Parts: sequence; C-alpha cells; structure tokens
Amino acid sequence: MNAPQDSFLSHLIELRNRVVKAVIALVVVFACLSPWMSDIYDLLAQPMMAALPEGTKMIATGVITPFFVPVKVTLMAAFVIALPVILFQAWAFIAPGLYAHERRFALPLVVASTLLFIAGMAFCYFFVFQTVFHFIASFAPKSITPAPDIEQYLSFVLTMFLAFGVTFEVPIAVILLVKTGIVTVQKLTEIRPYVIVGAFVIAAVVTPPDVASQIMLAVPMCILYEVGIIVSRLIQRGETAKA
Repeated sequence: MNAPQDSFLSHLIELRNRVVKAVIALVVVFACLSPWMSDIYDLLAQPMMAALPEGTKMIATGVITPFFVPVKVTLMAAFVIALPVILFQAWAFIAPGLYAHERRFALPLVVASTLLFIAGMAFCYFFVFQTVFHFIASFAPKSITPAPDIEQYLSFVLTMFLAFGVTFEVPIAVILLVKTGIVTVQKLTEIRPYVIVGAFVIAAVVTPPDVASQIMLAVPMCILYEVGIIVSRLIQRGETAKA
C-alpha cells in the first residue's frame, strides 16, 4: 500500500533537488554577471543605438526603471548561460523513466533544440535588429528626435528573441510529428504551400510592420521546415535499414 506513495514522494524529492540545483546554477551565474549589468544592457541596446542619430540616447521614464531593466537583462543572459546545467538537471530527472532507445533519441533532441533556440536569438540580434531599426529610423521625420524607452525596448527585444527562437525550433517540431506518427513525411510535403503561407502570416503578426523583418522571419521558417522534412526522411531510412 505504501509502495506507490513512497515512489511518488521519492520522485517529488528528486524533482525538488533537480530544481534547486538548476536555480543555484542560475543564481551563481547571475551573481557573477552582476558587476557588469550596465555593460550587458549596453550590449543588448547596441543595435538600437547604432540606428539612432549620433549623440541620441535612450530614455527611462520610470523612477526605478534604470535599475530593474539591467537586472532583467542580466537575468536573461544568466538563464541562457546556465541553460546547459538547467537542461542537464531536467534530463537527469526524466532519463531514468525512459527506455534505452528513447534516451538515445531524446538527448540529441534536447541538445539540438537548445542550440537552435540560441541560434535563433543570435540571428535576430546580429541580422534582424540591424535591418529593422535602421528601417524604422529611416522613416522618422526630421522634426523629431527618436528616444526609445528602455523598458519598451526590452519588451520588444524579448518578443523578437522568443519569436525567432521558437521559429528555429521548427525542425524539432517536424521531427517529433513524424517520429510520433502524427503525420508522415509525404503529408508534410503535400502541405508545403499552406506552411509557406502560414509562415508569412505568422511573421506579419509577430514582427514590426515592415517587409524586411517579416521576410527575415518567414524565409528561415520555410527553410527550417524543409530541413525538418529532410532529417525526418533520413531518420526513417535509418530505422528501415536497421529493421
């Protein structure tokens, strides 16, 4: 009678220990980055600053905004740096409950999804922001001086990071759909035109109202969809060959 309850409690204790270790890793990294909070925010703001007129600075309209915004940015950076440890703790918790073949498949999937999400953020920072901010600045009337608020800028940046990070997860989603048998590679190939239209619709919704940023989100989404189909086909051929 007590065996299921003991097992459940042991899982809860294991989960608590893994969460505590992940939080400790995040806190340690955050503490190490804390002396450079302002520099980290300046680095994040660099694409916007490069698009503003020379000598123009961003503004903070809130009383405590100059403190809290760099803290939030540093926390975000700490999370990205600590992500391998956080994912390892998650993996260590679920791995004992998986079969051997599931572990062989799940671990590369977790690593690949992490790298793809970070790649999406990097693509957004180094390529998309530069194009979008210069495009927006080019439409500013000569009679005004753009001075973006740092809190609104952070909100915009986080939204774009999330959009591009999730977009770069498309191959993982395609592979999982095929692997679980929800759809076939043939079906994914057939619905390609609808996926392309959907990609541009999604890009129009989540990006600023300029064609450049919409194309820079939709085109990678379509390309990564094709990558997912190719990888899924290769996985199926490998499984067929082993059988």
